[in-house]
Amino acid sequence: MAYDLLVKNGRIVDGSGMPAFRGDVGIKNGKIAEIGKLSGPAKRTIDAAGQVVAPGFVDNHCHYDAQVTWDPLCSFSPDHGCTTVVFGNCSLALAPVRPGAAKRVAEFLSYVEAIPMDVLNTVEVDWETIPQYMDRLDQNLGVNVGNLIGHSTVRYYVMGDESQKRAATDDEIKNMQDVVRDGIKGGALGLSVSRNKGHYDPQGVHIPALWADEKEIFALGDVLREMGTGIIQSGGGRAAELNDGLMARLSEATGRTVIYNNLGQTVREPDAWKKHMARVEETSKAGIRAYPLCSPNRVTQSFTMRNCQVFRGSPTWHPILLSSDDEKLRAYADPAIRQKLHEEVVEHTVNVPAAGYSREWYNYMWVETPVLEKNRGLKGKTIGQIAKEQNKRVIDAFLDLVVEENLDTGFMQSENNVDDEAMAKILTYPNAIVGLSDGGAHVQFHGGYGYSTRLLSEWVREKQVLTLEHAVRRLTFDSASALGLYDRGLIRPGMAADIVIFDPDTVRPLPESVVHDFPAGGWRMKEPAAGIMATIVNGEVLMEDGKHTGALPGRVLRNTYYQSHA
Repeated sequence: MAYDLLVKNGRIVDGSGMPAFRGDVGIKNGKIAEIGKLSGPAKRTIDAAGQVVAPGFVDNHCHYDAQVTWDPLCSFSPDHGCTTVVFGNCSLALAPVRPGAAKRVAEFLSYVEAIPMDVLNTVEVDWETIPQYMDRLDQNLGVNVGNLIGHSTVRYYVMGDESQKRAATDDEIKNMQDVVRDGIKGGALGLSVSRNKGHYDPQGVHIPALWADEKEIFALGDVLREMGTGIIQSGGGRAAELNDGLMARLSEATGRTVIYNNLGQTVREPDAWKKHMARVEETSKAGIRAYPLCSPNRVTQSFTMRNCQVFRGSPTWHPILLSSDDEKLRAYADPAIRQKLHEEVVEHTVNVPAAGYSREWYNYMWVETPVLEKNRGLKGKTIGQIAKEQNKRVIDAFLDLVVEENLDTGFMQSENNVDDEAMAKILTYPNAIVGLSDGGAHVQFHGGYGYSTRLLSEWVREKQVLTLEHAVRRLTFDSASALGLYDRGLIRPGMAADIVIFDPDTVRPLPESVVHDFPAGGWRMKEPAAGIMATIVNGEVLMEDGKHTGALPGRVLRNTYYQSHA
């Protein structure tokens, strides 16, 4: 056979978890044609020279909804070997949208996912419905994209401002069902909802999905049951599952896979991951498909008090975070306000739902980049240490520095996924799905794109928590299957030719840096990768040695209902 692309001399790790083997992969018409010792002619041949040839990684939880309109690569996911990204998570999406409402819809995405409005305002919204949005994307893609129908967006589309005030009427629920049905017919991969009480709009009001009662959520999920396709994704699912089994009940009622955030270790509740795992054990034994996502990333975030999100939800601090820089400085210097902040976030006299910090947050937050020469000695010290050394209250030590350095001090917070023993159990737990890069979100805080290369470097090569074959399966077949992408995630004849070639001895994420490459002069964190030789999408080389080839072979991936009715 004559091939379009022939990958020779690879160490094939095929995504199934079976042992690696030496071989060649022949690709024709965007699909894998043959595997073995191949000798047919090819338009292009790549010599893998013993490097790993694996299915392209599936980045299963992203927020590229806006970015994809100006960045067809959804950078920097393909730099780390991802060939498919899935966005529209946590109830947030950019379709459907009524004419004139684009800015409001973008605001939900902007505040929850920390994407500046200046950047989002540059998106030219020339769609209304979900199928129109998907068709628009399909014309200009580097990676493959799948999208979910966002409950907040649908609720706002049907109810307008009332979507953040009350429960929906039966007629409104029926209208929402029609919108979801329309999106599923257009090929959306499923529905996303949210139970995350830490998700607000820029005005400090909970996003629309959080105003929905269970009746509404189950009614929307029932559309997927009726059509026999699609997954349900939930932000804030862990608390909802541990509280009253909502994720498992939703899966049981609809017969669909539910994927939710997330199984992880946190210093906020050191043993919570064990309780969560025991709960998932119980439901999976009962044959229910409700799976948490988990991430190999240590969850750290760099920030200044100009863009801080850590204290969202605290009654006194939340409005300050939304105010102008001048107002922030005035507030932080005011002893009366400091006293209130001390009571709320140090003495914890107020319960903050879904708080973004632990009770002893000051022991897990440190000075990363002091501004003034006189403060250089504070670099690397936690707020707690500084308070002790200066003999001040935590709040005073913290805010004295913030005010003195005019909000520009760089801080780092790290409270999640820092216990290696817990992480080893979580990452190898078969009923959790590895992923959760959050690519496209929190653009000025942390990348997250490198979850795949971090799994392969830290957890496979260095700590040997997983075998290479197991890790590749976690990054490919497991996600593709859970998301209903049945023609991807394996190197098999007939499957789509989404492939990554990497060096298992050098693959790793590289340090983050700031790049000014967003519209409207926006900046973000860049996280490059080492050891990725090529990222191949639908049989075409998209990235080679970290550089884009210029090809745009990506497609919008659509659900099984769409494919059987196309």
